[in-house]
Amino acid sequence: MRVAGIDEAGRGCVMGPLVIAGAVFDEKKVPNLTEIGVKDSKKLSKRRRESLVAEIKELALDYTYFELSPSSIDKVVFRNVPLRKLNYLEAMAMASIVRTLHPDSAYVDPCDVDSQRVADQIQSVLKFNVDITCEPKADQKYAVTGAASILAKVKRDQSIEELKAQHGDFGSGYPSDRKTAAFIEDWFRENDECPPWMRASWSTVRKYTGVK
Repeated sequence: MRVAGIDEAGRGCVMGPLVIAGAVFDEKKVPNLTEIGVKDSKKLSKRRRESLVAEIKELALDYTYFELSPSSIDKVVFRNVPLRKLNYLEAMAMASIVRTLHPDSAYVDPCDVDSQRVADQIQSVLKFNVDITCEPKADQKYAVTGAASILAKVKRDQSIEELKAQHGDFGSGYPSDRKTAAFIEDWFRENDECPPWMRASWSTVRKYTGVK
């Protein structure tokens, strides 16, 4: 039995991509994830997450990532079509991961308040049936989803560090971070255009660009 976990990192961030990760395991290997210390990535230190990645990949039958760029996120947010915005974009990315990993069952941390809608959207674009469990805080409840959350978080952090190396230290990249807010203010004091690595559709940025 092939069991997969899927989770994302960076949804609320104004900088960089939203990263979705998936990993599939032989059902018999799933207890090993708990044994090596896999849990929700937010409950682990940066150093511990990074050390677990190699062990997770070694236990996995396969793993994959799907990155949603700021421009692809902006496109659906600005288009503002009901039930076809960021939640749907994420669900389709998750479906792509399921298609790649081809599990018998998948444990998904939903991107929507309606968990069943996410499960239905994923299944609707697949040509094979998957037993999809879509629950809030799945990364805390299921080791396979916790593993995916670690892969997503580490990959996303790497992207952020690369952006900082190129453009300067903007903090965490989240709107609530004062360092991030100050960086954005400074950026638009000197530039008129939103850069491709920043999400133009976020209100944190729109207040400078004047886009409604």
